[in-house]
Amino acid sequence: MNRTDPALASLPRRAAAIFYDLLLFAGLVMALTLVLVLLRGGEAIPPASWWYDILLLAANFLFFGVSWTRGGQTLGARAWRLRVTATNGNDLSWRQAALRYLSAWLLLLPPGLGFIWAWWDPDGLCWHDRLSGSRVIRMT
Repeated sequence: MNRTDPALASLPRRAAAIFYDLLLFAGLVMALTLVLVLLRGGEAIPPASWWYDILLLAANFLFFGVSWTRGGQTLGARAWRLRVTATNGNDLSWRQAALRYLSAWLLLLPPGLGFIWAWWDPDGLCWHDRLSGSRVIRMT
């Protein structure tokens, strides 16, 4: 990174944006589930339904993917004045969005290590930033 590059977002700001997005996604899950229950004639979705889990993962990817490829901001990122960009400053491609999304799940393996790695990374990047060729910047 050189001096003309925008400032990378701090981990606390990134965590706050993630928390906002989780709240928003929880609302989306409730709305999606309501529609499914209504389509099933009021019958509940059975526990451990593989198709429901896949549907939620697809909805989660679309929630983030659309935001990252069209302006680089989820609603949580917008509230905290953050933006996800490719390393060259452009919006992410769908390929980069998919890589970012899938590699973000690595953060769950050693809980939080891939996220807090940014404290030791010379460029301040998390694992999923590095793997997808993206970064989160603070907007002024």
